[in-house]
Amino acid sequence: MAYVTMKQMLETGVHFGHQTRRWNPKMRTYIFGARNGIHIIDLQQTVKLFQKAHDFIVETVANGGKVLFIGTKRQAQEAIKAEVERCGMHCVTQRWMGGTLTNFQTIKKSIDRLKNLESMFADGSINKFPKKEVVQLARDVEKLNSALGGIKDMNGAPAVAFIIDPNREHIAVQECRKLGIPVVAVVDTNCDPDEIDYVIPGNDDAIRAIKLFATHIADACLEGAATLKENAPGGAKNAPAKDETEVEAAAEKAAAEEE
Repeated sequence: MAYVTMKQMLETGVHFGHQTRRWNPKMRTYIFGARNGIHIIDLQQTVKLFQKAHDFIVETVANGGKVLFIGTKRQAQEAIKAEVERCGMHCVTQRWMGGTLTNFQTIKKSIDRLKNLESMFADGSINKFPKKEVVQLARDVEKLNSALGGIKDMNGAPAVAFIIDPNREHIAVQECRKLGIPVVAVVDTNCDPDEIDYVIPGNDDAIRAIKLFATHIADACLEGAATLKENAPGGAKNAPAKDETEVEAAAEKAAAEEE
């Protein structure tokens, strides 16, 4: 079990918030002070709150739950993609498509089309189409992969969402809240912490800070997955995450309401 240390946070600039004039007063309790017009985040709280979030992720994955990493801002995209590939979870790093969670069955149709096209390119059956159409279909695959590649293997609602910058990802946060999906998020001084279940106060703009958190959340996923694998023969701890059935039922209800 490897928690993020105070030293690592200082080295990556986790403590630097936004300009004082851009703050959200609800973040007051997580702010240590200000320096040169920039709010300084209280890292003692960040260390403790990250440990709490880390343990929650480990427990969730150990019980069979999946984590959806969400970070569409430029600074977060590469770190999120790399860590998700390493830990075998799901991610959204391009624009969040409304209904990705609340209307997943519609999104799933696009995912199925992507998989079908990739299969046709792989086995050569795509060549039955005219060359001009093949070129267009190749573009479709590229576009679909950009938007949906990170959730291509997601079969239903995740058990947890890990979000970088909940201000930017406010639609994703709303969908999670609607479905009862717990949200773990890196929350900067301009964000509303009331929307988040597991607040990690920290810099959500610095690439190194984002990489630090994404890496350790991925480590938590791997730790949970290892526990799940160890307990698999007994079967008792290989059940889906406690709230996963409820979440998927809520997703179906939300999708029906949107139709």
